[in-house]
Amino acid sequence: MTQKGKIGVTTDNIFPIIKKFLYSDHEIFLRELVSNAVDATQKLKTISSVGEFKGEMGDLSVRISIDEEAGTLTISDRGIGMTSEEIDKYINEIALSSANDFLDKYKDDSNAIIGHFGLGFYSAFMVSKLVEIKTLSYKEGAQAVKWSCEGSPEYTIEKIEKESRGTDIVLHIDDENKEFLKKEKITFLLNKYCKFLPIPIVFGKKQEWKDGKSVETEEDNVINNPTPAWTRTPNELKDEDYISFYKELYPFGEDPLFWIHLNVDYPFNLTGILYFPIIKSNIDLQRNKIQLYSNQVFVTDSVEGIVPEFLTLLHGVIDSPDIPLNVSRSYLQSDHNVKKISNHISKKVADRLDEIFKKDRPQFEEKWDSLKLFIEYGMLSDEKFYDRAKGFTLMQNIDGKKFTLNEYRTLIEENQTDKDGNVTYLYASNKDDQFTFIDAAKEKGYDVLLMDGQLDSHWVGLLEQKLEKSRFIRVDSDIAENIIEKEESAKVDLTDKQKENLDEVVKSQLPKIEKTEFTVDYKALGKDARPIQITQNEFSRRMKEMAQMQPGMAFYGEMPDTYQVALNIDHPLVAGIISETETKEKEDLPQYALENKTLHQLIDLALLSNGMLKGAALNNFIKRNYERLSTDK
Repeated sequence: MTQKGKIGVTTDNIFPIIKKFLYSDHEIFLRELVSNAVDATQKLKTISSVGEFKGEMGDLSVRISIDEEAGTLTISDRGIGMTSEEIDKYINEIALSSANDFLDKYKDDSNAIIGHFGLGFYSAFMVSKLVEIKTLSYKEGAQAVKWSCEGSPEYTIEKIEKESRGTDIVLHIDDENKEFLKKEKITFLLNKYCKFLPIPIVFGKKQEWKDGKSVETEEDNVINNPTPAWTRTPNELKDEDYISFYKELYPFGEDPLFWIHLNVDYPFNLTGILYFPIIKSNIDLQRNKIQLYSNQVFVTDSVEGIVPEFLTLLHGVIDSPDIPLNVSRSYLQSDHNVKKISNHISKKVADRLDEIFKKDRPQFEEKWDSLKLFIEYGMLSDEKFYDRAKGFTLMQNIDGKKFTLNEYRTLIEENQTDKDGNVTYLYASNKDDQFTFIDAAKEKGYDVLLMDGQLDSHWVGLLEQKLEKSRFIRVDSDIAENIIEKEESAKVDLTDKQKENLDEVVKSQLPKIEKTEFTVDYKALGKDARPIQITQNEFSRRMKEMAQMQPGMAFYGEMPDTYQVALNIDHPLVAGIISETETKEKEDLPQYALENKTLHQLIDLALLSNGMLKGAALNNFIKRNYERLSTDK
């Protein structure tokens, strides 16, 4: 006898809602149906373990099969199955209280709709014109039944013959979704969503290469690993097990630096393994490599709401049943469990780094180049992480030596404290380009840090805020004699006319560079100091560098580069130019400057030491020096 009826919903027709609102995520139907099959199988194992089921369990694999000719995709399990009454209870009744209000609120968030209504099974209608359930309960004397529905509230239930307990979900794929009858597509989705489910998932037979072609064997093709590394305890695993699992997640990735095994059961449930990858220079390329699971079912690899932003640079797996399978953005932003998980992971990461630093500092220093970007990002974006990380954060100087923040301050405090009591941290961003300035600083006994990372401009700003009476200055931002002011500068004794004439002469011979401004400054540095030096303003340069990564600072990015041309009035060559120009009329100065080879040589040497002498100017400089060599000879 065939039973007919209507699905109990409080809205006229659930199916247009499913088609309309869930269409963008329609591939998740396979995750939902396979997860249901796994749940049914695990329930059978549970009731068997407590003695409620005494039969032979046999093969408990979940099997997926395609019949392209018939246009069907079938998900089969040998779990607990259902009786006719259970189909009525779990399939035919959908509680949709206040459905329309909810749909208006979450019309753009299909995951929220599925999660709210428990529509896992009904996601099948996103891709099907007809869905059949063929099921036989494990209960003794149960009758097998078939439930059928064509995507409307009407359904039929009829008795059938079925040899084994469990459930077959048969999807008759509609014309718009024939891609789901392709082996390649289903293989891709099973690997994406079902790769680590706790019950074996079988899709077809394994292939082997024979006689120059791929042929099917008799062996089942199990596509998942039911016991991935994160489900086992740390004492069961060796280093090679962790690395092997990493390769399973990222087949083409380099070996990780090290890892953290998460295993928490209070105040929330959380397991997982987070790996520290070898981080390259570009942050954006590293994101979305953490996979989120709920009871071994893949949820998403966009975990920004679950872990702090800087931890999205890590790779690996997080699994928590406290995060729903169908997780929505609004849920992530408001749920207190998610926030607790986020804080806990951040603490565990900091604790692990601190442990490695204290246990094996040489290893930590060896891997610092790959850790630096990650740790700086964390300190910049998370106040608590800064407090935890400041003890193991390292600074590296030009000579490659590494120091903690406290160690480095102790090293430089005596010699690099200015007249106002500020400890001055000198740094270079490019050892080659800034070599002249590094060398000049070293001649004065100063130590110079190497800050050549993507985030270093932001990081030095943070350290200036956090470290008491500290200032960070790039080594080419001022002349070595003036970069750390130990006493009041010597007075510059020039008249206004002398300054005006020097300004005119020097500026007329400086290169015209787009978005670049030069200002002339006067210093009394003694006869032995360099005659002319070009430095770049620390503040404006740093703001421009930070603007490259922060759209809100775009204003600074449009500002010109500002350079100071420092003239040492004590140097004999500069003193000679001052003497020669002070008696000249203003209209004669350009011609004087053009013909003065000494002035050209001094300016070109200053530009050259700053990497700013290029093109024709560089060629002319080289020719002039060859000519001088010939004349001297």
